[in-house]
Amino acid sequence: MIRKRIFYGVLILLGAAIISFAIYLNSLLPIITGYAAKNLCSDVFLSNRKPEDVEAIDLNFSFIKYTKNRVNYDEKSVTSHFLWGKSKAIYRPGFGVTLLRGISEENLRKSRYPSGVEPGYSQDVIKWPLGNILPGKNTGIDTIKLNNIARKLITDNAYKGDAFAFVVVHKGVPVAEAYKPQFNQKTRFLSWSMAKSFVNAMVGILVKQGKVDIMQPTGLDEWKNDERSKITLNNLMQMQSGLKWNEDYGNRSDVTLMLHCESDMGHFAMDRPMAYPEGTHWYYSSGATNIVSYLLRKKFSNDSLYYVFANNQLFNKIGAPDAVLEVDPAGTRIGSSYLYATARDYARFGLLFENDGVFNGERILPEGWVKYTTTVASASKGIYGSFFWLNKGRSLPSVPEDMFACDGHDGQHIYILPTQKLVVVVLGYSPTSKGGMDTNGLLKDILGTLK
Repeated sequence: MIRKRIFYGVLILLGAAIISFAIYLNSLLPIITGYAAKNLCSDVFLSNRKPEDVEAIDLNFSFIKYTKNRVNYDEKSVTSHFLWGKSKAIYRPGFGVTLLRGISEENLRKSRYPSGVEPGYSQDVIKWPLGNILPGKNTGIDTIKLNNIARKLITDNAYKGDAFAFVVVHKGVPVAEAYKPQFNQKTRFLSWSMAKSFVNAMVGILVKQGKVDIMQPTGLDEWKNDERSKITLNNLMQMQSGLKWNEDYGNRSDVTLMLHCESDMGHFAMDRPMAYPEGTHWYYSSGATNIVSYLLRKKFSNDSLYYVFANNQLFNKIGAPDAVLEVDPAGTRIGSSYLYATARDYARFGLLFENDGVFNGERILPEGWVKYTTTVASASKGIYGSFFWLNKGRSLPSVPEDMFACDGHDGQHIYILPTQKLVVVVLGYSPTSKGGMDTNGLLKDILGTLK
């Protein structure tokens, strides 16, 4: 009798465990299939990559590698399946790729990107930095050593990473450029969190136009009746809003839910409660960036003006007319994660900040903006400024303290070394979950090429 009770007790516990696991797994399915569909769709229709290459590299981890993905070239979509879960992502010109979340495919496809975003120039017939005709002059850097570094990085997978593209700009001139065979100078590469730094630039442009005061409370109606009413744009941009947030990418967390399950990412992040007083605690949050993206959208009287703003006031002005900053189903740009641009575009963006916000002789960012950007967020221990990473905490010991950077979690980097007049771009698949790339060693070797 006792044995039977034990047996049935074990069966009940086992059944409960199976049910609990099934419930949890069910909650993961939109994240698993959403990640696969969204990223594969963008890589195919924005980056012109082969699906099998993306699946073998970018999607070859955790449960994601077990998804079954179908690319529909006629309707420009990707549908991903895993167990009983399914997600679909749609490509639309101008908007990039959007997961179907909280909106029908029919309604999503009704949206049309506004006209009037053409740059007014052809990059292939004008000179760098706006165009692609490179000057090819000697800047006083050892190009033989630099090309050897490029070969090791790209061909030999040195520095513990898998780099797809590599660009070095010295004294405003590209002095090294290399790609793995399946990529080239026209390939758009995913930014991941480097997109946050582009949001910084867009805020800066609005500050220059007198439309934004980053030190004032956001004025969000959703926050007006509680302690969140005191949060400023500056707090959000320095990752010191005090909002509760979980940025764990390897789990069912705030960031994975936001990116793969939500139709309105800004509002999802906005709904988080306060965990600390604003300005007192540093915690990295993609949600904070998408709140800023939402706030930027509110500065325009209509969405057409909102969409063309990024093209006409930033991308076209820095020689990146083909850059695409994707939108969520609600239509807000996903400033936390989803920018697609060429390696040269990212280098040009770095050059904008190296030159104190001036590009090709035109001031894009307000005077003092780069100084503000590189001012340490008070609780960050020297590692963060305003949507840019800093080296004032000497996280890269072989690199000058005044270096600042844009970083993406899968091995996307723009390093800006103002004293050395260097911009270094590394793009690829070197996720931090696998140890990441030895960027300290890479930058140390690049600095060794300066004469």
